[in-house]
Amino acid sequence: MLRVTRACRLSEQPEEARWLVSGLWAEQAVGIVGGEPKCCKSFLALDLAVSVASGTPALGRFPIGKPGRVILYAAEDALTVVRHRLEGIARSRQLDFASLDVGVITEPVVRLDLERDRLALRETIERWRPRLLVLDPFVRLHRIDENAVAEVAPLLAYLRELQRSFGAAVLLVHHARKGASHVRAGQALRGSSELHAWGDSNLYLARKATALTLTIEHRAAASPAPLALELAGASDAVTLRIVEPPSKPSEPRSIPIEERVTEALKAAGRPLSIRQLRAACQVRTASLTGTLAALTKQGAIERTSAGYCIRTQPELPSMTASLT
Repeated sequence: MLRVTRACRLSEQPEEARWLVSGLWAEQAVGIVGGEPKCCKSFLALDLAVSVASGTPALGRFPIGKPGRVILYAAEDALTVVRHRLEGIARSRQLDFASLDVGVITEPVVRLDLERDRLALRETIERWRPRLLVLDPFVRLHRIDENAVAEVAPLLAYLRELQRSFGAAVLLVHHARKGASHVRAGQALRGSSELHAWGDSNLYLARKATALTLTIEHRAAASPAPLALELAGASDAVTLRIVEPPSKPSEPRSIPIEERVTEALKAAGRPLSIRQLRAACQVRTASLTGTLAALTKQGAIERTSAGYCIRTQPELPSMTASLT
C-alpha cells in the first residue's frame, strides 16, 4: 500500500524558504542553464556558485536564501581557467577567495551513464553535503544519445534522486541548437525535450549581435521579464552584470493656465490685454477668456480699462485711525 496524507496536513514552506537564489533558482531545484555556444553559460553558473557559497546577491540583484557549500565539476575548462574565473568573480565582489566554500571536482572524466561514476558522485555529495551541485556541461558527462528519451530520462532521474536524497539543488549546463533563436528558449535545447521538462528552474541565455539576454523559467513560480546582461570588469575581475535600461526623461510639469496667467500679470506689474496675455501664456483665446472669467469671479484678478491685473487688496485702517 502507498502512503497517503491529506492535503491540509502537508508541510507548508514560507516564501523566504522557497528560494536558493530569490527569483532566479528555487530551493533544492534541478534545472538547466542553457544557450548557444559563447553565451556565457559557464560564467552564469560560476556566478551562481559564488553567490550561494558567499551569500552575496547573484548578478548583483538576486538575494541568496541561505548560503552554503557548492560542488562544481567543469568538464570543458582547465582547472587553472576555473580558478581564474572564480577568483575574478570573488574579487569583483571584494570577497576573500581563500574562504569561498566552493569545492571543485578534479577528476579528468566523469561519466554519469556509468554505474561506477554515478556511485562516486553520490558518495561525493553524501560526504560534502553541498547546497548546490554544478555540472558543466551535460554533453561531457555521458556517451548516450541525447535525442533518445529512453537514454536521457534515466540519467536525469539519477540527478533528481541526488536532489531528493541530499536536499541539494542541481544545476546542469547544456547547449542549445545552433540557429534556434527563433523558437522558445527551452525548446531550443539540444536533444530530447525531456531536458526542458525536467527543470524546476531553467535559465536560458541568448545572444543577438552583441546583446546578451537572460530568460528565466520556473515550474512553480511566475517568471520575470527577460534581463539584458553583459560581461564587465577588469581582466582579473570579470563578472556578469545586469544592464539597466536607460531611464526615461521625466515629463515636464504642465503648468495650469491659472498659474500662468497670474505669473504673467505679476511679472508685468501692469495691466495686460487679452492679446498680450495669450502671447505670454501660449494658450488659445477660448481657454484664456474662460480662465480670466474664473479668476475675476474668485477675486484673484480684476479687469480695468487698460486690461487685466492682479487685484490689489484694500489697505486695512490703521489702529491710530480707528481710535481718532
